[in-house]
Amino acid sequence: MGVAGAAVAVAAVGGTVTAFTVDSVSGSENTAASGVHGPLHTKGGDIVDADGKKVVLTGVNWFGLETGTFAPHGLWARNLDSMVEQMVDTGFNTLRLPYSNELFDAKSKPNGIDYKKNPDLKGLGGLQIMDKVVKSATEHGMMVILDQHRPDQYGQSELWYTDKLPESKWLSDWKMLAERYKGNDKVIGADLHNEPRGQATWGDGNPKTDWKMAAEKAGNTIHSVNPDWLVFVEGNDKYKDESTWWGGELRGAKEHPVKLKEADKVVYSAHDYGPGVYNQNWFMDKSFPNNMPAFWDKHWGFLKKESTAPVLLGEFGGRKSTGKSTEAVWQQSLMKYLKKNGISYTYWSWNPNSGDTGGVLKDDWTTVDSGKQALVGTYQDPLPLSKAAKSSQ
Repeated sequence: MGVAGAAVAVAAVGGTVTAFTVDSVSGSENTAASGVHGPLHTKGGDIVDADGKKVVLTGVNWFGLETGTFAPHGLWARNLDSMVEQMVDTGFNTLRLPYSNELFDAKSKPNGIDYKKNPDLKGLGGLQIMDKVVKSATEHGMMVILDQHRPDQYGQSELWYTDKLPESKWLSDWKMLAERYKGNDKVIGADLHNEPRGQATWGDGNPKTDWKMAAEKAGNTIHSVNPDWLVFVEGNDKYKDESTWWGGELRGAKEHPVKLKEADKVVYSAHDYGPGVYNQNWFMDKSFPNNMPAFWDKHWGFLKKESTAPVLLGEFGGRKSTGKSTEAVWQQSLMKYLKKNGISYTYWSWNPNSGDTGGVLKDDWTTVDSGKQALVGTYQDPLPLSKAAKSSQ
C-alpha cells in the first residue's frame, strides 16, 4: 500500500510492442531504457531526458521493504528476477519502491524469503536487499523511484519525522541513498515522504509542520551529493477547509511552489483512490463519473495542464477494474484522464496482498489479473527500443 542466454523477449502490451535483450555473459540488459539518456529533468509540465525527449513514467508499486519482512513481498513464492521480468512483460517502465527507515537498522533482519528460489539473497541485510531489487529492476530497463513510505515497519506517519525518527535521520538517510545509487542513471529520484497529512501544513513557515519547507530541505540535501535526481513531492490532505486523500492535495503548490537550488528537478506527486478505500462524496454525486476530471484538475492536475510542473500519480488502484461498479468506472475514468493529459503514474500495486486494492498479480503471486492488465494497458509508455532490440526484429 534473470533470463539466461542471449535471448530477445518481445511483449505486446496494450497494442504496443516493447523489446529488450539480455547479455548472456553479464546478465545485464540492453534494455528499452537505453533509449532514454539520463539524467532526467523537468521542462514545464514534462519530464524530459538529457536530449530533451519527453519521458512518461507508467509504472507500478512493489511493497514490502517498508514492512516487517524488510524485503519485497512475494519472494516467499517467486524468484526476484522473475518477478521483475514479469513487470516488464506487463508493460511497466518504472518501479516505485517503498521502504522504511527501520530497514537500514542492522537489527532489521529480512525474512519471508524462499532462499532456494533466491539463493543470492541469503545473509543479506535490508539495504543489501534493496540493492538487489534496484539492480534487477534497472538491469531489466525499469526506472526506479525510492519512496520513504514509513519511519518503521509498524505504520505510516503524518509528518516526515517522529519521536523516534528525527528530521536529521530522515535527511541523512536520503543523503546516503542518493550517494549510494549515484552511479545508476535509471534510479531517477526520491519520493521524499509518503502521504503527508494531519498536522502537515503547506507554506505556512512553521518548521515543525510545513511540508513544503521540509521538502525543500530534503531536496537540497539530496542534490548536495547527487544533483541528477528528480525530487518527487507529494501533496498533503487538505487545503483551507477542504479535505481529500492523504498526499492528494497540491493546491498549496500554486501559491507556495517548491523551490530547489536545482530548479528543474521538482515533480509533484498525488495519491487518489476509489470507493473501495473510502466512499467519498464525489463518488455519490449524480453526475459521476463526469464530475471526476474537474475534481482531478482542481486538486493536482492543474500543475500539469498549466505547464507549471510535471505530476506523478504515485498511487491509485482498486479491486474492481472491469464492469460497471463505481470503483471500476472510477479506475477507467482516471486512466483516460491520465492518458489524455500525459500524466505519469505508478499503479498500486504489484502485490496482491494490498488489503484495500488487491494487485496486478493474483493471490498465487504468479498470474496477472487480466482486468488490471487491460486497464493499465490502455496507457503505458514503453521506453524507446534499444538499437540491439530494433536490429533483432
